[in-house]
Amino acid sequence: MQRLANFDVTLQFSSRWSRLSAQYVFGAFCAAAMIGLRTLIDVWAPTSAPFALIYPTVMLATLYAHWRAGVTTLVLTFAWAWYFILPAPSSFAFVDPTDPSRVALNAFCCLVLIVFAEAFRRAARQTLNESSRSASRRLLLLADLEHRTKNNFALVASMLELQKRTIADQALHAPIDDAVSRIRTFAEAYSNLDEEQSETSDVRIKPYLDVLLDRLQAAAIPAHITLVREIEPLTLAREHAVAIGLYVNEAIANCVKYAFPNRERGIIGVYFHVRGGSWRLVIEDDGVGQTQNGGNGLGTRLMTAFAQQAEAVHRAQLHSRGCRVELTHAAEGFDWPGPRDRQATQAG
Repeated sequence: MQRLANFDVTLQFSSRWSRLSAQYVFGAFCAAAMIGLRTLIDVWAPTSAPFALIYPTVMLATLYAHWRAGVTTLVLTFAWAWYFILPAPSSFAFVDPTDPSRVALNAFCCLVLIVFAEAFRRAARQTLNESSRSASRRLLLLADLEHRTKNNFALVASMLELQKRTIADQALHAPIDDAVSRIRTFAEAYSNLDEEQSETSDVRIKPYLDVLLDRLQAAAIPAHITLVREIEPLTLAREHAVAIGLYVNEAIANCVKYAFPNRERGIIGVYFHVRGGSWRLVIEDDGVGQTQNGGNGLGTRLMTAFAQQAEAVHRAQLHSRGCRVELTHAAEGFDWPGPRDRQATQAG
């Protein structure tokens, strides 16, 4: 319906003369369609309401091809109805003495309809153009903001690196390195949006997560750890996509850091499933099933904050066979089934 409301037959033509020709041709086409429909009606109701179908036809021609199309439709259909439908048929002569005034009134009403339809069409087009310009400007500002945010994160990380060099106590280097790593993770999430989703206010989550996981696998996941994924397509708002990306970064960083101490092999599974208006992200490993801080540290607090930004719920399960974290956004009245069968991850 929205596409139909914005339809304009002249937009596909570049030159002025081609656009004018399209308007007249469309007006003639609308007139021919009305005449054909009226001819069928005459089988059951000859000479009745000779000008009734002209009003909607003129309005549609004007709305979709400007006032010239409306006038073309009016002239052709009005002349046809006057000559063939209005008594006496096949003549421009009047049988009823009141017919001249009726014909003049109908013609005047059609002209008024053309004026108002054209005014409405122009107002609608102007509103649409203004909305498009405003949306484009907002997208440009959003992209600029995200680019500046990414650069600011990188600047802060660099400042922390410089500050670390001035600290002689090696015990203080680890927390600074951890902070730098998280800041670079934030910058990476915005970098992925710049490269993959810069032309729209929404984000296609499958290519976004695929690029993110590819980068993590190349830069942060050791070769002895296998990353498996199963991501279903969905389009989300940018702020939700950023939160999901940061959540994935944090969860995989925790897996790499804590799940596989002194092990030659390990598996991390990333699953994003969609059911109607609900989605669920699951990240699980087959590691030792415990974290250094027992699940109450900064990483857990960050993941809870990312879940709030994504309007989802964060859950974590720690046991002897590994760790599972889950980010769930469920539509009202929808309940996800129980935890995913871990055999696929364990089997690799």
